[in-house]
Amino acid sequence: MRTVPDSLQTSLDSGATTLARCWRLTRRDGQVQGFTDHDRPLSFDGTTYEPGSGFTPTAIEQGTGLSAGTHDVTGALSSGLLVEEDIIRGVYDGAEIALWLVDWTDTDSRMLVSRGQIGAIRRHDTLFEAEVTGLTDRLNQPVGRAYLHACACRLGEPKCGVDLEAPAYRGVGSVSAVRSASQVLASGLEAFSVGWFTGGRLTWTTGANAGLDAHVKVHGDSVELWAAPPMAIAPGDVFEVRAGCDKTAGTCAARFDNLLNFRGFPHMPGDDVATSYPSTGGAHDGGSLYR
Repeated sequence: MRTVPDSLQTSLDSGATTLARCWRLTRRDGQVQGFTDHDRPLSFDGTTYEPGSGFTPTAIEQGTGLSAGTHDVTGALSSGLLVEEDIIRGVYDGAEIALWLVDWTDTDSRMLVSRGQIGAIRRHDTLFEAEVTGLTDRLNQPVGRAYLHACACRLGEPKCGVDLEAPAYRGVGSVSAVRSASQVLASGLEAFSVGWFTGGRLTWTTGANAGLDAHVKVHGDSVELWAAPPMAIAPGDVFEVRAGCDKTAGTCAARFDNLLNFRGFPHMPGDDVATSYPSTGGAHDGGSLYR
């Protein structure tokens, strides 16, 4: 149960309107930003909350139990801290946000109303609308191993064990020509066989998209991404790209010599076994189907 501080309760009981809302935003890159609907800056806990940011919240829906609370915030891209390019680049996706109710005459008199993270962000000309999901929304994320033919690991994670920083699995390329918003001709990858980076991860190191990641759809005579990056690609942009994996046991063994760490179940019976029926001929000794 939320407890209202005595000093804040006194302000509420006074009948005078001295309350403001403050949002503390922690981006994925660690940068902390503060916004308030008050008409002057407010500061507490080492963060200055900028006025006139245009933040307007919807009603906050919260329930008992483990149901996830949600609300939206809308505003104008007028703050010096809120740059449209950053929203396009995705630096606010998944950012943590805390909403405080503050007595602007005494910022020590305050109460944490809700905490959550930024979900979907929609832009409309000079406006934005961001969905804020509660902390319990993380409980809706699937965890644990999946019983599948394919490997459940991401290539390069600790359980996988493949070192993607090794020269055999990491390349550096430079855009020589742009074919489309998501497809480029690149130099610097000639030492790698065709398809080596298909399904891999590409990180832009220079250019308008520097610091952003992308997933490689096809590595052939060109490099095609699954989705166009937020900013336009230009000739001369440099990127790092790491090997891809189709998560099959054959690729794990042949390309990475890593079958001991394979986290799938390649010999799991399929639907054809579940729907099969007795037949004449062949061996019926109860032995393995894969001998």
